[in-house]
Amino acid sequence: MIEHPGFVLWFTGLSGAGKTTIAKALLPKLLERGIRIERLDGDVVRQSLTKDLGFSKEDRDLNIERVTFVAKVLSRNNVGVLASFISPYEETRDYVRSEVTNFIEVFVDAPLAVCEERDVKGMYAKARAGEIKNFTGIDDPYEAPAEPDLRVPTHEQTVEESVEFVLAWLEENQFIPAVITG
Repeated sequence: MIEHPGFVLWFTGLSGAGKTTIAKALLPKLLERGIRIERLDGDVVRQSLTKDLGFSKEDRDLNIERVTFVAKVLSRNNVGVLASFISPYEETRDYVRSEVTNFIEVFVDAPLAVCEERDVKGMYAKARAGEIKNFTGIDDPYEAPAEPDLRVPTHEQTVEESVEFVLAWLEENQFIPAVITG
């Protein structure tokens, strides 16, 4: 393993924006480089660590508090964390920033219409039909980051381009060593 500082890449965005897709594609690239890395994903965490929580604002905040604790422990021990959470509220993301080592806010930016087109689970349709309440982007707000560390427009670039963009940013900001070519 390569020595590097701990960091938390916090992927935020609407459901279907590409948070998990980018994190999953980024993980093996970082592992290949010898980076200590863990992935925390909203859907997975809700099946274990936070399965007792719903989707009210209070429960969403508590979900992020719990995840923040895990990310904090990992990052302070020089582990990189790929955290994929809608985390719709700016105040909650600011809390995470204040708690973890090297918080990097990654706004996975895709228009609502694109996210609805990508929705394989049919969650947006159920929310629009009133079958799901408090659904972010439909009847619950998403507060887009005003000044994210990175903005990844997934409707304008491929997954590979998004991954390369994030890798280049990590290199440029010395979170991971640059790959020497030639």
